[in-house]
Amino acid sequence: MLANETRIVIAGAGSIGCYVGGCLASAGKDVIFLVRPRIESLLLQHGLKIIDLNGTETLVRPEQLTLAVDPAVAFAQAEIIVIAVKSGATEEMAKLVAKHAPSTSAIVSLQNGVDNARVLRRNLPSGFTVVPGMVPFNVVQSEPDAVPFTVRRTTDGTILVDDRSGDLADDLSAPGLNVHHHPDMQSVLWGKLLMNLNNALNALSGLPLATQLADRNWRRLLADQMSEGLKVLNAHAIVPSKIQGVSPALVPWVLRLPDFLFRIAAKKMINIDPRARSSMWEDLSRGRPTEIDYLQGVIVHLADEKAIPVPLTRNVVSCVKRAEGKPLRPHSVAEIRDAKAEEGSPLPP
Repeated sequence: MLANETRIVIAGAGSIGCYVGGCLASAGKDVIFLVRPRIESLLLQHGLKIIDLNGTETLVRPEQLTLAVDPAVAFAQAEIIVIAVKSGATEEMAKLVAKHAPSTSAIVSLQNGVDNARVLRRNLPSGFTVVPGMVPFNVVQSEPDAVPFTVRRTTDGTILVDDRSGDLADDLSAPGLNVHHHPDMQSVLWGKLLMNLNNALNALSGLPLATQLADRNWRRLLADQMSEGLKVLNAHAIVPSKIQGVSPALVPWVLRLPDFLFRIAAKKMINIDPRARSSMWEDLSRGRPTEIDYLQGVIVHLADEKAIPVPLTRNVVSCVKRAEGKPLRPHSVAEIRDAKAEEGSPLPP
């Protein structure tokens, strides 16, 4: 079967889902988006604009988009289902897939966190193939009522999917969207989680990513948090993959460098569109629940199993939970370092 004839469903039409699906639809691939009614209305009226890392704009016209609000319709003939919902919605989406999709479908998780593939497998019949994946780049979306709905890629990187997935990388690749296989996705996901510890810091800072990373005080905060995480992972014999070609153990050292040395040593890390912000900033700014339990929360959970102190990570969790559902305000580095972690904060199992 030709790649363009493979029916691909995008389950989760947020920033990543719309960027991936938009690139695929623009390339003429057979893509259907499972969307909420508000997004369906926006896309049907004005289409979807995607902007790649080079600033090239592509408008995917309404007639190029296939949309469905009913999961029974979206999943009916699915061959590949890309899961791009927040980690907290994984179980719910898995149950919809189990109910409506052919059991021969390949289910590809392009989500933050390390356990989504496990959650999908637990909630899907054995016939489904679950493929962990990782998106290394940042995508920001336009304001809720902006037209056309726009997603902009702001950082570099190649999507990785499990090496046992056959031709999936080819099926999911398109201009502006490179997808490669990797033989050890769990290691990749742990490396990504360590870098994603900055999602919360960026959200709390209120700063664009480039501005935040240019500030040594914020970098030291991230480095100290990563050091706690590395200690916990080491205690559990978890080996994360390299981060942008650098050993995870060296990343905190690089982050702590003086500004002028950091700019030299971390050129790739700071090659960021000035508009880039973390997905957690977007969640807090729009009053949505965050993925803190699936990022810092995982480190806290593993630390508790080994009685390892992770005070800074707990502080970050506390700050984010206190910020959820409230008007977004900038936090200082000192405020985060001095925060008192709330006891009994819910964490993922």
